[in-house]
Amino acid sequence: MKRLGLIAALGLAVAGCVRTPAPETPPPAAAVTRISYSTGPCFGACPVYAFTVQANGDGSFEGKRFTQTGGTKSFKLTRAQFDRFAAALAPYRPKPGTSRRTVPGEKGCERAATDQISVAIVWTGPAGTSSLDHYFGCDMEANRALTAALGNAPDLIPALTPLIGERP
Repeated sequence: MKRLGLIAALGLAVAGCVRTPAPETPPPAAAVTRISYSTGPCFGACPVYAFTVQANGDGSFEGKRFTQTGGTKSFKLTRAQFDRFAAALAPYRPKPGTSRRTVPGEKGCERAATDQISVAIVWTGPAGTSSLDHYFGCDMEANRALTAALGNAPDLIPALTPLIGERP
């Protein structure tokens, strides 16, 4: 019986020494206080708009072309909506103080389909600002996940749906 207790104690001691790697997680949404998102035109009737959302729930939308609502409108969003939006974009956010460009002529866009939309995103937080410019026609197969995430992210903010309107 003593031997069994000694074996169990030794097993627990060894188990305490095993290191489990910490999972890699993106920085929390709290690390971002404001996100600005704008689209560029395509050949056709693609909505062209810009909006800024803040962690405090304030939002501003500017409809430029082919949107349901033209001009500048204010809106509100919940903290949970801001956090979901920030989390959807987090895997593509460059480190604070840097930018990433996936546009014709840049690395990651060696082949480009014409007449697609573009998106520009700027993240602002205590650690600084970072930005991403992405043209949806850049190496479409290789950038499929990036393009889908950026294109679908505005759907996470319900107040934008009636402002943007139909998107092709």
